[in-house]
Amino acid sequence: MSPTKHRIYTTSFASVYPHYVAKAEKKGRTKDEVDTIIRWLTGYTQAGLDAQLEAKTDVETFLAEAPEPNPARETITGVVCGVRVEEVEEPTMREIRYLDKLIDELARGKAMEKILRSAP
Repeated sequence: MSPTKHRIYTTSFASVYPHYVAKAEKKGRTKDEVDTIIRWLTGYTQAGLDAQLEAKTDVETFLAEAPEPNPARETITGVVCGVRVEEVEEPTMREIRYLDKLIDELARGKAMEKILRSAP
């Protein structure tokens, strides 16, 4: 990988977030479900998530400052954007791919319990 950071790292999370919501809503899912996924993954409260969006925090900082990354996120596997999530070595990019994969699952109609890796 080149020494320059991928531009997604310096993009504000607030500018990426509406794309996640739009992808979900286009498939009949909701903003609340997107927020639930983000909170599950990162440990942000809804107020914390809203504050990060308001502050236009960049993606790298948003993920680095996640209050309580969910340990179950490491069970997220599969391909997103042609990349196998579990094989992404760079930690920040892997976190981004985890979120991408969960939003993909939401848009594909998967049940929230399954997306959030809840025990049966």
